[in-house]
Amino acid sequence: MFNKITVVGAGNVGATAAQRLAEKSLARTVVMVDVIEGVPQGKGLDQWQSAPIEGFDSRVVGSNGYEAAAESDLFIVTAGIARKPGMSRDDLVKTNAGIVSSVGQEIKRVAPKSIVIVVSNPLDVMCYVAMKATGFPRERVIGMAGVLDTARYRAFLAEAMDVSVDDIQAMVLGGHGDTMVPLISCTTVSGIPVTQLLAREKLDAIVQRTRNGGAEIVNYLKTGSAYYAPSAAAVQMAEAIVLDKKRILPCAAWLTGEYGLKDVFCGVPCKLGRRGLEQIVQVQLSDQERTDLHKSAAAVTDTMKALG
Repeated sequence: MFNKITVVGAGNVGATAAQRLAEKSLARTVVMVDVIEGVPQGKGLDQWQSAPIEGFDSRVVGSNGYEAAAESDLFIVTAGIARKPGMSRDDLVKTNAGIVSSVGQEIKRVAPKSIVIVVSNPLDVMCYVAMKATGFPRERVIGMAGVLDTARYRAFLAEAMDVSVDDIQAMVLGGHGDTMVPLISCTTVSGIPVTQLLAREKLDAIVQRTRNGGAEIVNYLKTGSAYYAPSAAAVQMAEAIVLDKKRILPCAAWLTGEYGLKDVFCGVPCKLGRRGLEQIVQVQLSDQERTDLHKSAAAVTDTMKALG
């Protein structure tokens, strides 16, 4: 258990993440910070009052400033505007870059030894903004992308084959967007290669649905975006760090030559433990997967250039 974890942003993703953190007892205190007066305080109080029912002792508090987040061990950054129908993640870049940069500076001020998990979109570029604003090493700035994308991929596969999601082992790499790379070569069902169980046409359709997973939900909701699965993904990463589980999870990491990529945040297999990003695991990719991964990283780089 950490002493304190702070969630920045008390919207749907942030508030749900805070509740999950408390219910898993990952910190003695869970802080929600949001600029809207009363919202983090009200949601924090509501969550704390669920403690006697859910059986957790993590104290949930809300604040409009960062003093309450002082000396936090871990931050989950969800701040920023959400996508609307017809809006791509890249459309969000300049507005959310300003928000995340400001958040990063505050994190550096009140908790200079903390680990940061970024959820704000466009995810990979916001990781870069957060790393620059905090000045933290790459081990302490990680993006939540691949865990969510992989969960969607696994859910769609389980649905198509009518099997338990627990039996599907899979991984989605690349940027968090239309160019993400589900690794069919590494996808198995209880150790059985998925290519033995599903026709390639069906697999290709599932891959495409995975890439459009966020947009599909946005189109249904009209005025919002996904938050149950994104918050669960961020908290799974937090749990691996807090409990020093050494889990291998697909996360957005700053690459310095791994997979032939450099100076870009991109989703790759990461070992997460108490020190944050403890290792980038390099797996053998097919020629097509490697080509697709490089295309995905190039798309992230193009968006980074748009920041100027």
